Amino acid sequence: MKKFFPVYVRVPLIFFIVFALMEYFIDSGDKPAFVKFPMVSLFLFVFLFILIAIEITLSAVNRVMYQLLSPEEKAQKELEESLSFKESTWFKNLMHKLTKTEPIEKEADLLMDHDYDGIKELDNNLPPWWVYLFYICIIFGVIYVVRYDVLGADDQEMELKKEMAQAKIDVEEYMKTAPDLMDEKTVVLLTDEPSLAAGKEIFTTNCAACHRADAGGQIGPNLTDDKWILGGGIKNLFHTITNGGRDGKGMIAWKGTLKPKEIQKVASYILSLQGSNPKDPKEPEGEVWVDDSAPKTDAAATAKDTTEVKK
Repeated sequence: MKKFFPVYVRVPLIFFIVFALMEYFIDSGDKPAFVKFPMVSLFLFVFLFILIAIEITLSAVNRVMYQLLSPEEKAQKELEESLSFKESTWFKNLMHKLTKTEPIEKEADLLMDHDYDGIKELDNNLPPWWVYLFYICIIFGVIYVVRYDVLGADDQEMELKKEMAQAKIDVEEYMKTAPDLMDEKTVVLLTDEPSLAAGKEIFTTNCAACHRADAGGQIGPNLTDDKWILGGGIKNLFHTITNGGRDGKGMIAWKGTLKPKEIQKVASYILSLQGSNPKDPKEPEGEVWVDDSAPKTDAAATAKDTTEVKK
C-alpha cells in the first residue's frame, strides 16, 4: 500500500482529514476554528510534527529490516514491490473474498451440462457482496412495511405537513419579538417614556412639517382629536404610516425610510397626544373611530330589574 500512497501523499492527506474534522465538529461561528481557538492551531502543529516523526521512524525501521534480509528475501520483496496494483497479493485476496471466484484452472469442475449452440454455463457461486446486499434489502423491506403500513408511522407527506405547521408557529412566534418583521397585525402600543421620547424625535424630524410640532394639523390633518380619516388605533396608524395615506392626496409611504420599530414608536407617540388640545388646531376630519376589539359593557346586565314582584 505504501507504494500506491507515498509519504508525500499520505502525510498531507491524513493531516487535512483531521483538520477538516476539527473544523466540522468545533463551533467557531464565522471564523475558522484554528483562528478563533489558538489551542486548535497548537494541536494541529503538534499532530503534524508527530505524523512526520512517525513516518521518519518507520522509514528508518524499514531500511534496517531490509538490510537484515537474505538475498532471496530481498529478491522476493523487490518482486512484490514491482507488481502493479491489480497484481498485488492483497488486492487478489480482497477480490477473492468479495467474489469467491474459482481459478481458471478449475473451470472444468464448474461446467454444467447445459450446451446452447456451443455456449456452456459455469456453476459459479453468487458473489458474497451481492448476497449480503440482497439480504439487507429484504430486512429493510420488512422493517419498512411494519413501520409504515402496520404501525402507521408518519410517511414523508405527513412529516412535511407537520414540519410546515410547526414552521408556521415558529414564524408567528418570531414575528412577535422581531422588530424588523413587525406589521400591523403584530404591532402593539408602546407607553414607556424612552419609546415615546424616541417617537417624538422621529415625529419632529419627519412629520411636523405637515402636522405641526404639536400635531395640531397644517397640510396634514389634526392628530389630537378623536376623528380619523383612515382609522385610529395603533394597528391602523401603523398601517397608514407604513403604506401612506389616500391615493393622490395623502402622505407618502414611510416604509422605505423608517424601520418598523421606528414606525411603532412614532405611532405610539401620536396616540399619546390624543386630547392634548393644541392652540388653533385644524378642523377635525374623518369620523370618530371606535375600537371594535375593546371589551363592551352589557347595559342590560347592570340595569335594574323592572319586573320585580311588588309586595
